[in-house]
Amino acid sequence: MTLVLDHVGLTEAGVPVISDVTLSLDPGTLNVLLGPTLAGKTTLMRLMAGLERPTTGRILASGRDVTKLSVRRRSVAMVYQQFVNYPSLTVFENIASPLRVAGVGQSEIDSRVAEAARLLRLDNLLQRLPAQLSGGQQQRTAIARALVKRAELVLLDEPLANLDYKLREELREELPRIFAQSGAILVYATTEPTEALLLGGTVMTLREGRITQVGPTALVYRQPANIDAARVFSDPPLNELAIKKSGPLIALASGRTLPAIGALANLADGDYLMGCRADAVAVNNSDPARLTFPGKVAVTEISGSESFVRVDVGTGVWVCLSEGVHTWEPGENVVVGLDVNRAFLFDAAGSLAVPPKMAQSA
Repeated sequence: MTLVLDHVGLTEAGVPVISDVTLSLDPGTLNVLLGPTLAGKTTLMRLMAGLERPTTGRILASGRDVTKLSVRRRSVAMVYQQFVNYPSLTVFENIASPLRVAGVGQSEIDSRVAEAARLLRLDNLLQRLPAQLSGGQQQRTAIARALVKRAELVLLDEPLANLDYKLREELREELPRIFAQSGAILVYATTEPTEALLLGGTVMTLREGRITQVGPTALVYRQPANIDAARVFSDPPLNELAIKKSGPLIALASGRTLPAIGALANLADGDYLMGCRADAVAVNNSDPARLTFPGKVAVTEISGSESFVRVDVGTGVWVCLSEGVHTWEPGENVVVGLDVNRAFLFDAAGSLAVPPKMAQSA
């Protein structure tokens, strides 16, 4: 089955929730729906499933208009972040429930449930009730139920959020392979750019109900087509700086001027928004190839072998990534060095004007 959303929109109480979404999803593909909380990910998936009807546009399955077709008449399975299981049924019966509704024979049910239980490490829990399970075990039961259904469209809405770290990492690797073998369209919603990169496939960045970019996940990460896609695909948040290029100089809103070095040198004169991720900004690095800004430390967050340092540079608080464990104190004076060759440059309309040199050579 190929799923097509043709200019789909949804308005609730006069407020646009989903705006003019056009997508084409092919069988056997992994599609990552990436966006912050309240971007509209769950609503868009409910539209795909038939749980909601669009206000505008059409939804086609293998060329057939299914816009008004009930979810019960579609080949779809959906798993939410908040697991849903039948409390009075055992794990076995919870997993088997869609097969019983479909009239599948007992031997086939036994086979499919056993396979799903093995993949999701539920083998020894099949006779327990949901109340006897941990949150992670209940979520795995819900995923297993989606798996045995063998639906043509599988929608996973942040399905691993309630699992422990080790199992989450394992299932990130296993789930795409498991569902791809069935030829299903897999749509996986997440708020985490790192998770999107780990999953791979095709990413669809969503912001305020609009799809801002669609493409191979790694490519969209390296070359976001617009500022909205870059913001969605940056965690910590994208550091941003408005600049005006004029000859050999760039001017900041504060009136300060800096040399147009590196990627800025051949930039056409005009107004731009420079965006850079935390790993392109260093503390106390005054390399001549970097633009430098004086600032004060707001907070330092140690993360394993790295430190995220939030620095107030006057135009806002930037997040810098420094290797190693550092203990810069709040209020401490530092210098922030920005590698312009690793920055994105967006024009006045918000479109990518110049990708970073590292992306061009990747």
